[in-house]
Amino acid sequence: MALLFLHGAGGYAEDRVLADAIAAELGQPLTYPRFPEDDMSFDHQASLVRTALDAVSADDVVAAHSFGASILLRVLAERERETPRRVVLLAMPDWSPQGWDIADYAFTGPLPRKDVSLHHCRDDEVVEFAHLALHAARLPRAAVHAYDSGGHQFDGLAHAIARDLSRTS
Repeated sequence: MALLFLHGAGGYAEDRVLADAIAAELGQPLTYPRFPEDDMSFDHQASLVRTALDAVSADDVVAAHSFGASILLRVLAERERETPRRVVLLAMPDWSPQGWDIADYAFTGPLPRKDVSLHHCRDDEVVEFAHLALHAARLPRAAVHAYDSGGHQFDGLAHAIARDLSRTS
């Protein structure tokens, strides 16, 4: 098993701390691709995520943070393959009209073949906690994990996220 971690927009350095902490908790190697900021269109970012997912095996797990989670969700919905084994989406923004209202990034379905877990902190100052409920309504099979504190970077929560990634069902 290995961990693929997809960082948020402009968050390569900031998200590395969380990615390293989760990988350490899992005791597994980390794959942490850098997604450039020169083209933030869905099509460009999705092509990078597709490439990263193509290298994932059936035993691997994937965590994606913020903007990276948004892109991953849409890519998972289009894929026929069910790899990876587990997927967690961390502090994922809602881009629908009820959220940040940017159609290029909005998830409109279909539901991904792979069940996902949603994680969000109530004290997130970047992506409002209300976005979690919007996603939970759209993804009825998703496991929902809410934390009182940890902020946008899930400070102190690597163990809880790793525990979710380690689940077998």
